[in-house]
Amino acid sequence: MKVGDLGLIGLGVMGANLALNFERNGYVVAVYNRKEGEEQDVVSRFMEENGKNKNFIPAATIRELVDKVSRPRKIVLMVTAGDPVDELVDQLLPHLSLGDIVIDGGNSDFRDTDRRVRFMESRGIWFVGCGISGGAEGALNGPSIMPGGSVEAWPFIKDMLQSIAAKLEDGSPCCRWIGSGGSGHFVKMVHNGIEYGDMQLIAEMYAILKQALGLGNDEISRLFELWNHGDLNSYLIEITASILRYKEKSGEYLVDKIRDVARQKGTGRWCVEVALNEGEPLTLITEAVYARMFSALPEIRREAASCYPDNITEKWHDTDFSVDMARDALYVSKMISYAQGFSLLQRASSHYGWHLDCASIAYIWQNGCIIRSAFLRKIVSAYKKDPFLGNLLFDDYFKNTVISLQNGWRTLISRGLFSGIPLPCMTAGLTYFDGLRTENSTANLIQAQRDFFGAHTYERTDADSGVFFHTDWKNF
Repeated sequence: MKVGDLGLIGLGVMGANLALNFERNGYVVAVYNRKEGEEQDVVSRFMEENGKNKNFIPAATIRELVDKVSRPRKIVLMVTAGDPVDELVDQLLPHLSLGDIVIDGGNSDFRDTDRRVRFMESRGIWFVGCGISGGAEGALNGPSIMPGGSVEAWPFIKDMLQSIAAKLEDGSPCCRWIGSGGSGHFVKMVHNGIEYGDMQLIAEMYAILKQALGLGNDEISRLFELWNHGDLNSYLIEITASILRYKEKSGEYLVDKIRDVARQKGTGRWCVEVALNEGEPLTLITEAVYARMFSALPEIRREAASCYPDNITEKWHDTDFSVDMARDALYVSKMISYAQGFSLLQRASSHYGWHLDCASIAYIWQNGCIIRSAFLRKIVSAYKKDPFLGNLLFDDYFKNTVISLQNGWRTLISRGLFSGIPLPCMTAGLTYFDGLRTENSTANLIQAQRDFFGAHTYERTDADSGVFFHTDWKNF
């Protein structure tokens, strides 16, 4: 009987493509799909479409799947995050042996992953929360992979995961061990938060180019193509150029017919929630999440538009200057988005004791994932020079770039806002930068207010830190 090198549960688009990727890289893959409703024939259809002369082993039950995988068993879960993962873990446990490995390749909440790691380790089973980025194409041809959890599992799964991962020009895999507990899924969550920021920044630039400069889709597409050959080179810029020039058979642009309601699956919101809990000002990424929430209120927006009609019709006439300024503003705003994301990684690393390697994380994001870009090389370099860098914006390259571009950045944002164009992420990014560089803030007044109405106390500049005072403000 043929025995699988690994088992994979969940044959949706991502799961099926990962299975094909494993098989293409020399692994025998046992496959199983939960039998619910229309999903009953998923395995047989997969085998009909992909199984001919391929190293796939179909399984009709979980027990059959486990029995068809060699020890220590490696079982990959590609199912919806949340309860479905726990249900599968419960179903798998009776059939697993000491030292077997379960890998959750979905977008699970890192807190759930941390809990599962502890639960499975208490039963002698290794559990790995594995962030996977790259979408359907990445899953098939090479994603960026972020494994974390039971470190004992890594020697048994390292070659397997690195073989299917995206590769850099030197052949290095975009897959490295992240850390303990839920660290792998945490890093994937932050990746998605940065992705939210990147996408919203591009959308805001699209609004400026279209509404303020009056450029058509083809013109904007060519502009993004041009930018993609410079500092802004990235997967998201590349696909945006393709999207903008895509026409239907009617000759009409498809993007103009897509309803402006952006959906989200939860990782962006989780990122914001964690930032609030950690006291990390993730302002730009938070605004990206809020922007999607705004988009999901079309009726409210329609009513507001009727109440407050747009009376600003004047276009910007200095097109050449504005386009250059737009490019620079997008680049420096992108810096802020990544700076916030990596700052959250550092904060969480300290809090959870994960000892995250920011240079290594930026390294594996250089290919395969949605936020892959030339820009990440600068981040790798920054953290290699200083692994304990307090903020990405303190690195010489980032510091000098922001200084040289900030006037155009400020001008573009102010002109955009005056023109009535919502720029939540760009504005939040600029405000974050100004807040970060403000040595003496106005929080002294806030502390005085808190002490006035709530006796919350305050510290004094002329006394030692940690010594607190209270004033009877009504008696002076």
